[in-house]
Amino acid sequence: MARRQKARENNLTERFLSGELEQDESETSQERFGSRSRDAEAGKIARTTQLRADEESDLDVESLPIGQVLQVYSLFCEVEIDGRRFFCVTRKTLSKRSDSAIIVGDRVRVRDLAQLDERGNPKGVIEQVMPRTTVLTRADSFKGIEQHPIVANAQQMLIVASLTQPRVKWGLIDRMLVAAQSGKLPVVLCLNKVDLPASDDAVREAEAVVSHYATIGIRTIRTSVPNDVGIAELAAFLKEKVTVLAGHSGVGKSTLLNAIDPTLNLRTGIISGYTGKGRHTTTSARHYPLAIGGAVIDTPGVKMFGLWGVTRENLQEFFPDIEAGNAPEWRRESYDRIASSLTS
Repeated sequence: MARRQKARENNLTERFLSGELEQDESETSQERFGSRSRDAEAGKIARTTQLRADEESDLDVESLPIGQVLQVYSLFCEVEIDGRRFFCVTRKTLSKRSDSAIIVGDRVRVRDLAQLDERGNPKGVIEQVMPRTTVLTRADSFKGIEQHPIVANAQQMLIVASLTQPRVKWGLIDRMLVAAQSGKLPVVLCLNKVDLPASDDAVREAEAVVSHYATIGIRTIRTSVPNDVGIAELAAFLKEKVTVLAGHSGVGKSTLLNAIDPTLNLRTGIISGYTGKGRHTTTSARHYPLAIGGAVIDTPGVKMFGLWGVTRENLQEFFPDIEAGNAPEWRRESYDRIASSLTS
């Protein structure tokens, strides 16, 4: 009996080593472990070992080149360094930190892997995120409380609105103004599509709003691409600056950018005849260098911007007309709506 058991064990060992045995025949284990599985596991161990070695190496991070994040995808980032565009993953120990999620506009240190991807783009690893000078956030669309940074290190913000197709929502503009100011971004309002016919009430309302904004230091630029109105003034505002573009979908942000820099050739959308609302052509924040100097960061047509560091207690700092007692009714309504959405 003992000899038969021993012979059976020897036979199983030989079959396992030869790769013939694809499944453990013991009663306590059902794990498949053939020759392919062994090779795959060995490769996994080798990769894990290399990653740990990389993480524990004495890499001189401060000596690495600094680039700027142009776009963030689900698994990697596009980073520009001295005119070259790298496709980078993030160091594992960095990506596990919830406070260091990489966003468009971030300045990062990159380790060149000296490899090319299948499209011939150089590959790298983001080893460090530099401190941010400004941050623009959006609020979680479900909870409405948590802040999600979307753009870093911009110098100013351009809010684009239109009187019609789609019609402007001044309450949303007010929230964007607060978002820009709370993110430490100087802001200008662009009233686009002024060539399109609008109702007398809409025109009078817009003139009253723009006039009031001027009293609290908000500049407005009126633009029309077909009629070449305000395009030169807008280009002068954007030149040599890093500017965030924001606005409801369909207001013509991409069309304006194409007019200022035709080499961008951005895709533009149309307005739904049924709803009168724009259709999104920008699905994530994207950094575009301009031929005139500077760059713009186009953002999706977000429904609700986050308010960085704004509470009910300090909201009046962003509504000086409320504090001064000369705010019109629509501004007081904006203030009350924003206040009701904030925590103390």
